[in-house]
Amino acid sequence: MTESGTQPATLVGRLEETEFLRRFLDRVGANGGALVISGEPGVGKTELLEATAEAARASGTTVLRVTGTEFEADVGYAALHQALLPLSCVLSALGDEQAGALRVALGFETGPAPDRLLLSSAVTMLLRRAAAETPLLLLIDDVPWLDRASAVVLGFAARRLVGSRAGLLAALRTGSPGYFDVSGLPELTVRPLDDEAAVHLLTTRFPGLDPQTRARVLDTAQGNPLALLELPQALEEARDGPTRSLPPVLPLGQRLQRLFAARVAALPTPTRRLLLTAALESSGELRVLQAAAGDDYRLDDLGPAERDQLVRITTDRHRVAFRHPLIRSAVVAESTSADRRRVHRALATALVDDDERRAWHLGEATLEPDEEVAAQLEATARRVLARGDYQAVISLLCRAADLSPSADGRARRLAEAAYVGAEGMAETKGAAELLDGVRQAGRQVHASLNYVSAAALLLLDSDGHVGTAHRLLVGALEAHPRPEDASDTSVVNALWTLALVCFVSGRAELWSAFRAATARLKPKPPSMLSLVTGMFGDPARDGVALLPRLDAALATVHDANDPATVQNLAAAAWYADRLADVREPLWRLIRSGRAGGPGRRRLVALMDVCVDDFHRGEWSEAAELAAEGLGICEEPGARFFGWYFRYHQALLAAVQGSFETSRALADQMIGWAGARGVGTAVTYARHALILADLGEGDFESAYQHATAVSPAGTLAPYAPHSLWVALDLVEAAVRTDRSAEAEEHVRALRETGVADLSPRLAILEAGCAAVVAPDDAAPKLFEQALSLPTVDAWPFDTARIRLLYGERLRRLRAPSEARTQLRPALTSFEKLGAAPWAARAERELRAAGQATRSAAHGGKVATLTPQELEIARLAASGMTNKEIGERLFVSPRTVSTHLYQIFPKLGITKRAALRDAIGTDEP
Repeated sequence: MTESGTQPATLVGRLEETEFLRRFLDRVGANGGALVISGEPGVGKTELLEATAEAARASGTTVLRVTGTEFEADVGYAALHQALLPLSCVLSALGDEQAGALRVALGFETGPAPDRLLLSSAVTMLLRRAAAETPLLLLIDDVPWLDRASAVVLGFAARRLVGSRAGLLAALRTGSPGYFDVSGLPELTVRPLDDEAAVHLLTTRFPGLDPQTRARVLDTAQGNPLALLELPQALEEARDGPTRSLPPVLPLGQRLQRLFAARVAALPTPTRRLLLTAALESSGELRVLQAAAGDDYRLDDLGPAERDQLVRITTDRHRVAFRHPLIRSAVVAESTSADRRRVHRALATALVDDDERRAWHLGEATLEPDEEVAAQLEATARRVLARGDYQAVISLLCRAADLSPSADGRARRLAEAAYVGAEGMAETKGAAELLDGVRQAGRQVHASLNYVSAAALLLLDSDGHVGTAHRLLVGALEAHPRPEDASDTSVVNALWTLALVCFVSGRAELWSAFRAATARLKPKPPSMLSLVTGMFGDPARDGVALLPRLDAALATVHDANDPATVQNLAAAAWYADRLADVREPLWRLIRSGRAGGPGRRRLVALMDVCVDDFHRGEWSEAAELAAEGLGICEEPGARFFGWYFRYHQALLAAVQGSFETSRALADQMIGWAGARGVGTAVTYARHALILADLGEGDFESAYQHATAVSPAGTLAPYAPHSLWVALDLVEAAVRTDRSAEAEEHVRALRETGVADLSPRLAILEAGCAAVVAPDDAAPKLFEQALSLPTVDAWPFDTARIRLLYGERLRRLRAPSEARTQLRPALTSFEKLGAAPWAARAERELRAAGQATRSAAHGGKVATLTPQELEIARLAASGMTNKEIGERLFVSPRTVSTHLYQIFPKLGITKRAALRDAIGTDEP
């Protein structure tokens, strides 16, 4: 076929099958033979036949083709005529009796029906003779549709081609050989594509597919290539604009319907009715089917479908399940809209004790506006929202809007759907079109809070200015007739949106409007809203008082079923360094999002885990998750948050010594954020710049960036990152002869009580106090910092404090004690990959009298820059240039350039010598 180990470019995920068929072609050319390809409809059997035919022709093989068709299935020898017509000119090579039998069978002559054995032998001999000089391959597609006479003859010949240079390759649906006898013939079973290949095929052909649709198509197709190619197109044609979410049962394309629907259409009417009921009520509960069927149908009517392997019934669980999701789609495709409405009404009656499912079926069964049904759908949407299923909520609200008798009711429900879509990071165009529907439906509702909240979120994602979003929300809250009503979900939604806008603005003055709006809520603000905004907005002032509430909530977070609760508690845990308590629920959201669940929940969960990973030294995982988050931010509805994952990449690049990369990412963030008023992105970028400056020893620049986050001597209000850069500011101040400013900052930390906010902040505050302390008091304070609980949980912070302590001890002429601190600091930095700090610790160790690796190797290692040293170590560990580049956020070519400069500095000429050149001994 193709070169060994490759597959045709038109096929995806079929390397094993194409390699098998290549070997079959080789055998045919040498010794003949037959092979049967089997598989489910749409699995790609025909494409494999096409690829095999192309490869055979390329090798000089003569290819004959037969395709069974339903319309010729009753025409005797129709398939044989199709197969052997190209060989009619060589019939004379056969004996007269055999040639005559073939001419009669093929309709070239008239005469009595030929003897079946004589004809079968003639066909066998003709194929063998035709392949005498040039290999020959007969391909048969759609074997079940071969006419009986041809199938019997070709099946006979298939077993008698070994020893010639003729081959027969037949494709049939699993379990449906028709009249073609496959017993004893070798078989290649073509299975559905694996997950990786299915995703590749779908994303390659439909790159613009939104995540929810992509997940549904993958789930429905179950690796069926034809379904992967046809379902998106059929779905696009069936969807009715943005107000309609994904249908419960995906529609089939024409080819899929032809393949699957024929088996459904052949079933008895009672069986089809019960199958339709099962298809529309996806739980598959037999009791529900029986209740919906009433006295007209019996569950025994499912028997024909079960015998035809369309469904399977589990008696222990009392459920019916379709063998393949495409069969379910075929059942729905074979029904009429009247059939579906009738079944939906019956199911609504049967599900009287299940409000959620009953409301959905009522909505599908109702055609005319009906406020009672619309209200039930709206109430159901609120319950579903607690599970985080945004697409279902949007679908329910849109259906409720469709059934709303009044224009204002329609507009109000569409506005809420638009808010849910925008807040959940649904496809931006869809949410925007929902807002257009609101404007068209109601005269006043376009000013409603849900409308404005959705508009504000879309404004952020479309690169609008944060200040504009803030003014929209504040104005809408002030104009609302009941802004004090804490039970009004639109008011609460607007306040959550306003809190987000205030946070990303990075401007303390914008929070005053939020505080005023929450203060007037009655009977009181929602507990979660006040907890999150206090802990996340201004933890330096509000955090300690809120800690008991946070700890109580975190104690139950593992039992939380509401993704929003997990997300909100994680936000509250950020600056209290309690994200470890939420890791498992966050990973559930990430895994759910990867499987097609809510994109926003996955995105925010990735943000949270990245934070915890950085502080806990899990930098490799943080890098992977940051890259994953950036990938999500390329999708519509999520672009705004791309800066956050660039921030983590900039942080990691800074601490690992890739200073140019870190500054480039930070500059990119600042340039993007400035025009949009996203002050928090600027602050985050400065955090990365501070670490890059410290890594390079530019303490003046580090001080300037740190005091831009929060001036020395203060913890700026609503600037929570000031807690994370406190040690950086103090160290830079001391290094630049600003001892007074450093002492003022330590005083501010103590007065604010940040040590009570988190164990990590307690360690950092104690470390800051030790840095500014006089020489006689510093050792005791450093020891106190390093003896605090959980020091081992924060390896980078703890190693930095050990490094600062060791530097102070060395200056105090206590080299032995200095080495006691510097050795574990160096080990931690090396384990983390914090090259600049590792180099600094090595220098201090040498100065303290310890022969380090650099000294042991003639001091050559000391000539390397921190980034060169890190690249050399990674290369010595066996990593490739590509892997090093991914680790350090540089290109493989940059890594190669650095290695070209490193080799002469170390006096070596090849990569294998790196390990010896930089040393492997532990200090």
